[in-house]
Amino acid sequence: MKRCDQNIKETLALVERMIELAGRGDVDREDVSCGILYGVILDSAYKIKKLAEEEKQAHVKKGWWKD
Repeated sequence: MKRCDQNIKETLALVERMIELAGRGDVDREDVSCGILYGVILDSAYKIKKLAEEEKQAHVKKGWWKD
């Protein structure tokens, strides 16, 4: 796997961890400001995930992406 593809793969794994953390953090939070923090993390993770998925598809179309 190309290093650039490996970086995209790691980015997708990272956003999954961010999504999980945001969910746990929201359940465990004790005040509103923590809710804002985890909402920002969740929103950011989905934005990054969308960009990474688009980049992955561009690499697939170029024939670069090898699992």
